[in-house]
Amino acid sequence: MTRVSFERAEARLTDLFAAAGASPANAASVAWALVMAEADGLKGHGLSRVPTYLAMLKAGKIDGQVVPKASRPKPGVLAIDAGHGFAYPAIDLAIAEIPDLARDQGIVAAPIRRSNHCGAAGLHVERLAEQGLVALLFANTPGAIAPWGGSKPVFGTNPIAFAAPLAGREPVVIDMALSKVARGPIVAAKQKGQAIPEGWALDVHGKPTTDAAAALAGTMVPLGDAKGATLAMMVEILAAALVGAHFGFQASSFLDTEGGPPDTGQLILAIDPHAMGGNWFDERMRALVHAIEAQEGTRLPGVRRLTLRAKARAEGIEMPEELLGTD
Repeated sequence: MTRVSFERAEARLTDLFAAAGASPANAASVAWALVMAEADGLKGHGLSRVPTYLAMLKAGKIDGQVVPKASRPKPGVLAIDAGHGFAYPAIDLAIAEIPDLARDQGIVAAPIRRSNHCGAAGLHVERLAEQGLVALLFANTPGAIAPWGGSKPVFGTNPIAFAAPLAGREPVVIDMALSKVARGPIVAAKQKGQAIPEGWALDVHGKPTTDAAAALAGTMVPLGDAKGATLAMMVEILAAALVGAHFGFQASSFLDTEGGPPDTGQLILAIDPHAMGGNWFDERMRALVHAIEAQEGTRLPGVRRLTLRAKARAEGIEMPEELLGTD
């Protein structure tokens, strides 16, 4: 492993994805997202994804050349077609157009269809919060969670991300999968030949397992048990039924080259907090944050991530030699 700057890591990944068939713009979009996830300590959405992304790209499961398209079926809707390409360029397109629309309309919904793995979802809503918007992102993923009491996966791990601006400070960012843990750490454990803690996943027979490969072949334990499974269903409705994407049980894997494109979906909701009939938002947020931080031992969501990001910017990120190559 070698520590390299953000810029060098992004440049190297951009070259790798371009060489595998992605357009320069798409390659750069993917590289930025992976480097940022790695820097934020979200390694399951960082450099560990490079081998499977490259394999899917080379196999045609991801169209690396497609240019995402936007349409406006209703004044408050920005519909994005990812075209079976990477999710990141489609999300970039949404984030580029949402702020002006939100300030004009007050609220915007941006459904993204024919999409793929969207990585660290908090990064996307954070960019909107940096522009003064309250933002939510719902994403459905290939089947990993069974309905409560069942044994076959129907829902994905289905992340929900939320961000809100804080005057004079970095936004509050909340990012969580609806499984007890995200699937990314289990993928990383399998790649390293490591066991996982009991309570994360079940094998194909519905039994608890510490074997990462058995976990990936089985189902994930939902966050909050039955409540988590119900929330996962909610996300399927928001990010697939509304959007026109595959449900989790219909989607091919994000982790291999088998089958056609996953055809999963995302839904971004963005709200101008100053379009709610008054200018109370900043003061209300300050009061909430003070009530949290006044208690010893507490911290706002996302603070650890920002600390890791600052450290990575100062010291670089660790990049495997096989990715770094000879540059």
